[in-house]
Amino acid sequence: MSKEKKQSFMGGAAILASAVVVVKLIGAVYKLPLNNILGSVGKTYFDTAYLIYNFLNIFATAGLPLAISKLTSQAHAQGRENEKRKIFRTAIWLFFALGLTASLLMFFGAGQLAAFEENPMAAQAIRALAPAVFCVCLLACMRGYTQGQGNMTPTAVSQVLEALCKVGIGLPLAWYILRLSQSAVQAAATEEAGRLMEAESMANVAAGAIFGVTAGTILSVCFLVFYLLTHRNRTRSPDVPSSGGTILRQVLAIGIPITLGNSALGIINLIDTKIVMGRLQSALLLTENEAALLNGQYRMAMDMPNMVASFVYPVTMSLIPFAAAAITQRDTIRADRIVSSSFRLIAVLAIPAGVGLSALSTPIMRLILPSRQEDAIAAGPHLQILGVALIFICLMILTNAILQTYGKEKLPIFTVVAGGITKIVMNYILVGNPDINIHGAPVSTLCCYLVIVGLNLFFVWKYSMKKPRYLQLFLKPAAASAAMGGAAWAVYGFVNRGLAAGHSAYGANAAAVMAGILAGVAVYAVLVIALRILRAEDVRSIPHGETLVRLLRLK
Repeated sequence: MSKEKKQSFMGGAAILASAVVVVKLIGAVYKLPLNNILGSVGKTYFDTAYLIYNFLNIFATAGLPLAISKLTSQAHAQGRENEKRKIFRTAIWLFFALGLTASLLMFFGAGQLAAFEENPMAAQAIRALAPAVFCVCLLACMRGYTQGQGNMTPTAVSQVLEALCKVGIGLPLAWYILRLSQSAVQAAATEEAGRLMEAESMANVAAGAIFGVTAGTILSVCFLVFYLLTHRNRTRSPDVPSSGGTILRQVLAIGIPITLGNSALGIINLIDTKIVMGRLQSALLLTENEAALLNGQYRMAMDMPNMVASFVYPVTMSLIPFAAAAITQRDTIRADRIVSSSFRLIAVLAIPAGVGLSALSTPIMRLILPSRQEDAIAAGPHLQILGVALIFICLMILTNAILQTYGKEKLPIFTVVAGGITKIVMNYILVGNPDINIHGAPVSTLCCYLVIVGLNLFFVWKYSMKKPRYLQLFLKPAAASAAMGGAAWAVYGFVNRGLAAGHSAYGANAAAVMAGILAGVAVYAVLVIALRILRAEDVRSIPHGETLVRLLRLK
């Protein structure tokens, strides 16, 4: 790779990475107030629609855009402008057909899809999200085309626009619908009628919130269409492009295996939600509204590890391209050293994050759900378990990437399916037990990721030339995290008791949580340095790595 190309690649990667950070921050801003508006019942309707949306999107966005990007990149490198144009024209019709089919299925089959998930009231939210599937298909094609030419800016801008619409349109609309419906619920003739109207109103609130996602995808499509029309390359080229049939076969040959691999988790999540809602209603004889309330409390807690994982693992994943390059150069020693560094980084970041969420589970939920304190208290025990699951979520993402780097792309499919089956079976047994009920869902989630990571670690060890010493990699970070969790819990309790008399319950809890987090961070930072958990090579490849090496005096 030439210096110019390498700089271009690194610049493009930096643009995309920056966009991801911005999008994740906007997502956090979106999710926290959203859960306060939706409550646990509305949360169930929202997530049911989103799971179906994500599943359908997998077929459009998992492997096919990568195929387009790869084919476009090859034609771009060869200066074959006509080939590039033919690839885009062929692909856009393919994605148009896929998107339209999926969108119509989601809109007209909303009732059947919601019923399949044992959650008929979610039909409105599913319908509100249906146009987004069509838009996302077009977005996937256009983003794949521009990225294949080494231009990451349009993708980055469109992602940020999409995220901003969720906040700017979805949140106000959900809040407005909630305000309108509250007066109608209060005016209900009977208590039973009030409960029914409240459930219907929360379904409408969820639909309003989710319309922000649809609006975001529409705006992103408009932006990319405008960009492509105003940045067309009109250069004449002598090359004769391949036939549409040939290009289509190439796209499908590359994209379908990746799509099938990535669809496993989407299918498992759909079935998992169906089983949780179904067992709460059939085994425990709860109404749909009662089941939605319990499931929503669990889903609220699940948002936290998912949010934290999205910020933690990209730091470690930045090392994977270096490992891939080392393997390509047959430098197995360097590749194994990079893999060990990625494990140390994930241990240093993910383990304390998971322990911290577990140690302050209920206080954190009370902090982020000020208007839903009952839901927060109910979600706290779920987060206590899911905090531990966060560690394994991050490890799963890392080990999947390592196995793919080693050329073992099929193994993560096998391990994800094994974990998914574990989750489904355990949910069926535990959630249907009256003494456990919804508390079985986070336990099943934890066991799912335990199985996946256990298998992945075995395969990484098997295919690494220098066998990773897992105990050595994880023992010190785990010990430091345990001390951190103890310090955070102790400081939280001390501050909360001290402020309880003279402040509101929410204010005292908020101040105590902040004090606990600061104490935990301070203890952990001291232990990381004192125990020399990190090495210089672990941080050199991450942004500002050299500066960190000097500041921490790493060797």
